[in-house]
Amino acid sequence: MVKFNAAAVALLSIGTSAAWQLQTPAKLAARTGPATTPFTRRRTNVAPMSMVISDPTKPVTMGGGGGYTATNTASRRVTPEDPGDRPTYKVVYVVLESQYQSSMTAAVKRINAGSKNMSVECVGYLLEELRNEDAYEQFKADMAEANVFIGSLIFVQELAEKVTDVVAPLRDDLDACLVFPSMPEVMRLNKVGSFTMKNLGQSKSVVADFMKSKKKEDGSSFEEGMLKLLRTLPKVLKFLPSDKAADARSFMMSFQYWLGGSPENIESMLTMLGQDYVEKVKVTMAGKEKVEAVEPVLLPDKAIWHPVAPSIVFDSPGQYSEWYDKEHCPEAGIDPKTAPTIGLILQKSHINTKDDTHYVSLISELESRGSRVVCIYSGGLDFSGPVDEYFYNAAGKPIVDTVINLTGFALVGGPASQDHKKAAAVLKKLNRPYICAVPLVFQSFEEWQSSELGLHPIQVALQVSLPEIDGAIEPIIYAGREGATGRSVPLADRVQLLADRALKWSNLRIKENKDKKIAVTIFSFPPDKGNVGTAAYLDVFDSISAVLKKLKAEGYDVGDAPFVKEEIMDSVLNDPEARISSPELNVAYRMSTNEYYDLTPYATDLEENWGPAPGNLNSDGQNLVVYGKQFGNIFIGVQPSFGYEGDPMRLLFAKSASPHHGFAAYYTYLEKIFNADAVLHFGTHGSLEFMPGKQVGMSGTCYPDRLINSLPSAYLYAANNPSEATIAKRRSYSATVSYLTPPAENAGLYKGLKELKELISSYQGLRENEGRGPAIVNSIVSTAWTCNLDKVNQAD
Repeated sequence: MVKFNAAAVALLSIGTSAAWQLQTPAKLAARTGPATTPFTRRRTNVAPMSMVISDPTKPVTMGGGGGYTATNTASRRVTPEDPGDRPTYKVVYVVLESQYQSSMTAAVKRINAGSKNMSVECVGYLLEELRNEDAYEQFKADMAEANVFIGSLIFVQELAEKVTDVVAPLRDDLDACLVFPSMPEVMRLNKVGSFTMKNLGQSKSVVADFMKSKKKEDGSSFEEGMLKLLRTLPKVLKFLPSDKAADARSFMMSFQYWLGGSPENIESMLTMLGQDYVEKVKVTMAGKEKVEAVEPVLLPDKAIWHPVAPSIVFDSPGQYSEWYDKEHCPEAGIDPKTAPTIGLILQKSHINTKDDTHYVSLISELESRGSRVVCIYSGGLDFSGPVDEYFYNAAGKPIVDTVINLTGFALVGGPASQDHKKAAAVLKKLNRPYICAVPLVFQSFEEWQSSELGLHPIQVALQVSLPEIDGAIEPIIYAGREGATGRSVPLADRVQLLADRALKWSNLRIKENKDKKIAVTIFSFPPDKGNVGTAAYLDVFDSISAVLKKLKAEGYDVGDAPFVKEEIMDSVLNDPEARISSPELNVAYRMSTNEYYDLTPYATDLEENWGPAPGNLNSDGQNLVVYGKQFGNIFIGVQPSFGYEGDPMRLLFAKSASPHHGFAAYYTYLEKIFNADAVLHFGTHGSLEFMPGKQVGMSGTCYPDRLINSLPSAYLYAANNPSEATIAKRRSYSATVSYLTPPAENAGLYKGLKELKELISSYQGLRENEGRGPAIVNSIVSTAWTCNLDKVNQAD
């Protein structure tokens, strides 16, 4: 058996919560509007939140049983209402996410309403929509009529190939083709007058040479290199022939306009492209004065941002703290000296396009609970620089207690080219809980809600799996896109849960060890079949003894806990051979049905399968029974059975099953009666992570989400079982800690078989010896009879 000790304690030491006094930040209240839903029971004020979509976990009617990537290009199609005699040129764009939709639509409408020289027809596609054959055929038809193609963040290989297959044959006939950071084969489609990237990746490419030189200098990614290229435009242009310089500048200006993202920037980009490169517009404008190109309005490539800050962005943590702590915190009712600080990583494109409601909602929620926030962004897809620059004070000490990545992508490289080694080094240095929350990108709320799988498989790969390699935990969905406008909207109950969990992780750092309450949860393994306190490849009670000793040494209150394995076992089980239903288990708490229904919001939902509480499991007939033993601030509890015969994994695929009342009561007790700051699930494995619900991307009606709720969870999982450990990580929001399986040895033969083998070996060497050979044969026969080999032969 393997013993486990200090790793669990270290995990608990980094990160739950005191009840923070709630005040409504006045400025955010003005921005976000009235509250729409009640928050948790401990809160005394309600954080304002507008633009919050109604709860999508309520049943909806939808064809296809929760299909993915439903297309809605009609909402992104704009045609001029009265072009008159103005030439109309057509723009087709493909983007990864929908935040540019509102800016593109507004820009096109402004041109159509105000320009005397041109009108614009525009249609957009989200990259994932091209998997739909009907949408792909429509894309082909639109491209056949297009004058200008724009693409951005096209990093999914198979979809990049689809885009290239359609656009490449039409490229020479297009008036302009602009592709911003994407896969190289898509970038090579770029064409603005004489400026191209056809040689991108080849030895004679000026752009490629610049990218390679920047990568060699400072390790820049491709997109970071592009941003540096923009900033060093004058230096680059002197290496280009004079007749190409203007076209190169137009491409760079277009990229800057695109990065600016606002309707004004996009309008300037489309106007410039039309009058300088669209042939039919150029013809009608011959002899007319062109609209003078205005400089792009850009935010810095990286900075600290806050939605109500007067200067919009800040260049340093000191500059930000000067405003935030002295001006904003007093108005918001936040005590900067005692408040936890949550670091938020944001996507600059959402700030540029003012598509930031989901960010503002979480900021409002956190600040309403008395928390500070530090919101950072990067112009590229590498957030390691801003993390290193803005999450530390001048003395080099981290100023954040928990980090939430709201982009949903890997820390370095986003959905494009990840550098997990670099990301892991940055996060290890910071040494703070790192949550990667997930905005729905490739499906609508309704699609996610009605799907039994939950998240779109591509989104699982890009926004769950890749961040996990960096070290991210808790892929909680907190926002999605509104169908008609494509704008991001927050999901109220998920925003609340994300704030709950972030603050509890933060306050594990802030609380003194002597005040932290830790719940150790043990199982029976195999579930419902083995003895209580067993786990795969782990000596559970010896390991608990090691953890208790470590906790006591680090200042935790362990009361009169024994440190001898057998004594711990006896105090919790009263019987070393106890099963999950044994009457000998120690009763830690009896929960009345009234208390259970008051504290467990989903209790009535369980009645369909189990009838009214208390039921027959973990019950004395009148009350719900919690088994375990409390030692000071440490509770060692027994997770109830999962209630069904057979493999607990069947619950994962059950459509109407649910945990029983006793199971729900156990987690209600941990969170709301014992008031645990964190729970340590001890060994492989229990049943929490296999409870019914979506496979990835839990909703508020999924039982793992309901059960664990706001409790930070550390889960000890055997290193040889990464698949089920991944289920625990994603479905029960657990930070998994691996333990090694016991070393294997050659068991060899046993009893008389070993002696028989030796006799046979001796006979093989002495069978020609007439004196000893027969004696050995007699011994072989006798030993074979002793080993019952005669019966084996008879059976054969």
